[in-house]
Amino acid sequence: MTVKNRLGLAAVLCMPMVLQGCATGNSAPGTATRPVLTAQEAAPYTQENYFARGGLIAAPDGPWQPESIKLNAGTPWHVGPDRPWTTVQQAVNAALRQAHDRSRIYIRIEPGVYTGSVYIPADAPPITIVGAGSKPDDVRLELALDSQFSPARYRQAVNPAHQYRDGDPAWYLYSQCASKTTPLIGTNCAAVVWSQSNDFQLANLSVVNALLDTVDGGTHQGVALRTDGDRVQLENVRLIGRQDTAYLNTSNRENQAVTDRISRVLVKDSYIEGDVDYVFGRANVVFDTVQFHTVSTRGSHEAYVLAPNTLPDNPYGFLVLNSRFTTDSGYRGTFKAKLGRAWDQGAGKTGYIPGNTANGQVLIAHSTIDAGYDSLSPWGAAATTSRPYKANAQGDRVLNDTAFNRLWER
Repeated sequence: MTVKNRLGLAAVLCMPMVLQGCATGNSAPGTATRPVLTAQEAAPYTQENYFARGGLIAAPDGPWQPESIKLNAGTPWHVGPDRPWTTVQQAVNAALRQAHDRSRIYIRIEPGVYTGSVYIPADAPPITIVGAGSKPDDVRLELALDSQFSPARYRQAVNPAHQYRDGDPAWYLYSQCASKTTPLIGTNCAAVVWSQSNDFQLANLSVVNALLDTVDGGTHQGVALRTDGDRVQLENVRLIGRQDTAYLNTSNRENQAVTDRISRVLVKDSYIEGDVDYVFGRANVVFDTVQFHTVSTRGSHEAYVLAPNTLPDNPYGFLVLNSRFTTDSGYRGTFKAKLGRAWDQGAGKTGYIPGNTANGQVLIAHSTIDAGYDSLSPWGAAATTSRPYKANAQGDRVLNDTAFNRLWER
């Protein structure tokens, strides 16, 4: 039987088993602190279903079946010390100004370290940014940005030579952060690479928020990559930061308080590093063959990998397949990392309201988890509300019951 909600998505389906193996070695239904799905329960959680609908909820796009990123297609815009463009943003701006249709734009970056931000507006044609090195480490896009920066310090860090000017394609993204009247810029403005466009692709390079261990273990969100658009592909990339490294999001429509769309993201053959909530957001995301590496070097008193804020009536949030969860030596003692926690976004004043507040969804399958993670209680209390983790370990459970968390293994 198929049950659909306002998103037009199947909430629970029963079909032949498609997920096998177990991330934990435990058997279903698991425990109240570490739930494990049966083969039948896990069957709907496939890339096909996570990508079945996207775009506007009221008029969704149909299924998305991503193909491998074409690294050498089209005539690329070249970036490098001896190339026409010396920064990625210069190439993005030039390509968007000359775009006459919705044909895909290819930007090829020669090996090197490129200090600065890259912003791509929502109305951009499809863009593919590819590193030209033999490995992702050869091309590094980096900048040190902190959610705790003042707007003045943000302007100094992001636009020291007036690279962003009124009339530029990405001026809107820059100016909404640079013109803030709040004391701090916040998480939304702390991204090194920020793409709001659909069909964005990033391949064979590294994006680093260079804040890293220059700050203490307190609240210092420093985003390496933020995406807001639909049908986003990340392939053979390294995303490196500490708190909030990868923000895979779905933006609200302008002047709308409630999200009216779903974004889909595929992350494949990649590496993501951080310490607190370092993979987070509202998008439907499939992680395939990804290493999530949790580090202790900043001295944070907590460590969480995944922090989804999935809409309560969307059964699909984060799906992790064929992946590895690793830690550094700081987690070999009594202090352990967590696989993740829900992000109860927007409920700081009201508390968690079942059916209204975001209720993050994760399934980890076909994956390995090292001894640096808490083996008895791998999921933490929710961010924003501190809602205690509550799993349904009953044999007849309803997986999308909003009275419970939706963070599972298989």
